[in-house]
Amino acid sequence: MYIWEQQDWPRLTWNSKGLLEPLAAARLKQGRLLGRMASLDFDLKLEAQLVALTEDVVKSSEIEGEILDRDSVRSSLARRLGLPAAAIAPADRRTEGVVEMMLDATENYEAQPTPERLFGWQAALFPTGYSGMYRVKTGAWRDDAEGPMQVLSGPIGRQRVHYQAPPAPRLDAEMQAFLEWFKFRDGPEGLLRAGLAHLWFVTIHPFDDGNGRIARAIADQALAQSEESGQRFYSMSSQIRKERSSYYDALESAQKGTLNVTDWLVWFLNCFSRAIDGAESACADVLRKAGFWQRYAREPFTKRQKAVLNRFLDGFEGKLTARKWASIGKCSIPTAQRDINELLERGILRRNPGGSKNTSYDVVMTA
Repeated sequence: MYIWEQQDWPRLTWNSKGLLEPLAAARLKQGRLLGRMASLDFDLKLEAQLVALTEDVVKSSEIEGEILDRDSVRSSLARRLGLPAAAIAPADRRTEGVVEMMLDATENYEAQPTPERLFGWQAALFPTGYSGMYRVKTGAWRDDAEGPMQVLSGPIGRQRVHYQAPPAPRLDAEMQAFLEWFKFRDGPEGLLRAGLAHLWFVTIHPFDDGNGRIARAIADQALAQSEESGQRFYSMSSQIRKERSSYYDALESAQKGTLNVTDWLVWFLNCFSRAIDGAESACADVLRKAGFWQRYAREPFTKRQKAVLNRFLDGFEGKLTARKWASIGKCSIPTAQRDINELLERGILRRNPGGSKNTSYDVVMTA
């Protein structure tokens, strides 16, 4: 028996006591990250958001076996976030559609999901109307014309059925109940609400294809609502991709279990905590840059010095040398060396160990 076949579906329940510890840990990490990000200036916040959203779009698609070009995703997001200098590659229709869905879910977090909005999200995922060689129905709920909606694995002829969704005639009522519940935010705590929304939507599985990505977008919208911010500095999808096997195991267990979904919520909260940990690492360059400019906020820099230092703090490959300074700063090597020497005298740069022919430099981050 699947969860949607239970008599009291969709009245999901959970053990609040069993969620206290993982919820408190997740909230603490979330607060610390958002506090650090609040101290950044506007441009650095956008850079951190670009890092997180790029991961979210790429990894959410990757979970479903869809491989997107990272540079294309980053460029599409950069243009929409107002960072044209970071847009280094063209974006194809498929990439643009996924980006549009994700930004609509997070930036327009106050907008209530409706059938029409969800139809638009799903159509954006399949701009050609195909997933690979297979035709995908868009702009409507699935009709099960080719049989019940099932989640399968294994070779054809020996496939294992992990889950079977509610039949198509039930979808209007199922989605109406879900969207009515999502409309009101005075129920469970914000992180729990995001986990419940994710599970509930993917259990209904209302579309021919794209259900997992839309479920994660809905969860992201719920998280944005709980934070009252359209800016994302962490990626749940990136962490879920790392834990893909346990993610599907947790979903399958919940969908074949009782209406008590405590175990799923514990998994979701712990995954969220690890996503926050991952954000600290993913945004390390942005945070390093912020720390540097905060430390030297009262120091005078030329426009060229700022440009080269920012490029270095962005984490380019290799070491900072006079030749590289000249290339980035569009100046001669003697001019670059004068810039460097001035910053060495002021204690802002330091020489790395090495001979004169291999002299390289690093920024001084601490006193």
